[in-house]
Formats: sequence, C-alpha cells, structure tokens
Amino acid sequence: MQTAKKELIYLYCITKTKPCRSNLEEIGVRAYPVYFQGIYAVVSKVSPDEFSEDNLKKKLADMTWVEKKILQHEKVIEEIMKDATVIPFKFGTVFQTEENVEGLLREHGLEFKSIISELEGKEEWGLKIYCDLEKFKDSLQNEDGKIKEIEKNIAVSNKGKAYFLKKKKDILINNILNERISEYTRDSFDRLKGPSLDAKINKLLSQEVTQKKEKMVLNAAFLVSKKRIKEFDSILTYFKTKYAHKGLEFAWTGPWPPYNFCAIRGQEK
Repeated sequence: MQTAKKELIYLYCITKTKPCRSNLEEIGVRAYPVYFQGIYAVVSKVSPDEFSEDNLKKKLADMTWVEKKILQHEKVIEEIMKDATVIPFKFGTVFQTEENVEGLLREHGLEFKSIISELEGKEEWGLKIYCDLEKFKDSLQNEDGKIKEIEKNIAVSNKGKAYFLKKKKDILINNILNERISEYTRDSFDRLKGPSLDAKINKLLSQEVTQKKEKMVLNAAFLVSKKRIKEFDSILTYFKTKYAHKGLEFAWTGPWPPYNFCAIRGQEK
C-alpha cells in the first residue's frame, strides 16, 4: 500500500491582522493563518508533487504553470493588503510543517512587527519609463544645434566628405540621445523621490521580457505615504506632458506588495 505524501506549507505573507478566509477562497486558494504572539503567517497546504525542492525546480521550466501560480500568489497577498499591512514573501517559499512556520514567527517576530509598523500607511508604487528611440532621435535632430550644424555641412559637401559627416552625425546623435535619456530619467526619478519615503532603481528589463517595441530606460519603485499619492499623480502628469514629444512613455502602477522596501529573512524550506 502506497503511503500518501505529506503536504507542505506554502507561505504568502505575514501580517498583524487576522485575514478573512472567505475572501481568499473566492480566488481559489484555501489559505489560513498560523498565529504566534500577535502576528499571522498566511499559508496554504500544497502538494510536494509541485512544491518539493526538486519538483519545484522542474516546474519552473513550465511557463504556463509558473504564470498561473505567481498570479495566484500575488492575488492572495493583494487580497490581504486590502485590510492589512503585509510583509510579502517571494513566490515558492515553502516549509515542511506548520511548526516550522511558527519557528519563523518565534525567531523573527519582533523584527516582523517592527517592519509592519514601519510600512503602515504606506504603499509601494512602480514606475517604468519606455523610450521610442526613433521618435527621440527625430526630436533631437529638430532641436539640437550641433546636429543641425552637421546637417548644414552635409548639404554643401561633396559625396565623400558627406559620407564621413553622416557617420559623425550618427555618433553624435547616439551620444546625445544617451545623455538626454540619462538626464530625463534622473530628473523624473529625483522629482518623484522627493515626496516619497524611500525609492529604489531596479534592473532594466529587456524587450523580450516587456513585450514592447519601446526600450525600457528606467525601472523604479517608490514607497509612498497614502496621503501623498495625489501629489505623485500630479508630478507624473507633469512629466508625461513634458517628455511626450520626445517619445518617453511613463507606466505608473500600484499599489504593490512592498517587496522592495522590507528586509525578509527566514525564507528557507
């Protein structure tokens, strides 16, 4: 007779507010709280066929499965966030038993409570800036004096000299383009950072990942007081208008679980 495999415990987030289980069941997850001295770990039971260390590594090659599970993971955390401040845990944080989860709460309970207190009344928002490079180059050629001067010289030069001037012009355009993109993204980040409590620049994502023809030129996260969201919207509207003719697109999303602004420990199996 085959012995049934013991289920594992999957951790979503930690909070000081007891979650409403019925709301979680509506998104297809039978999550429940594990309690210890004033804090709750929101968990669910999962099969080792999917979430044991070896099987999870294999499953990560199945993008359809990964996308479904990550979406479910985020939905649970976002549901908890509607009523409580959370410390989110990364996708695939799994423990052998509920006792191991209680051990996590026991060992790091004071730290978790401190982080939650620091995050209360705040939200994480993301800003991604994309650039239409051809549109940006067109705006440079219409506005930059150095580029206009080379174009005048090209127009009155013989074929050989014009060829080299065009090469020089292309190099100049690319140099100025990189300088201006750096200037404009830094300007945007610094102005939005002003009214925020914290801000972070993350790694740029490739076009294969973003599925956009425009190139990502800034990927940032901001920790914002809920009282200052309107101020952020106002600043963002200003930059959208200021740089629209240069081909810059601003994607402002949130609120998100505050992954970028809480140090999470104890994420072991």
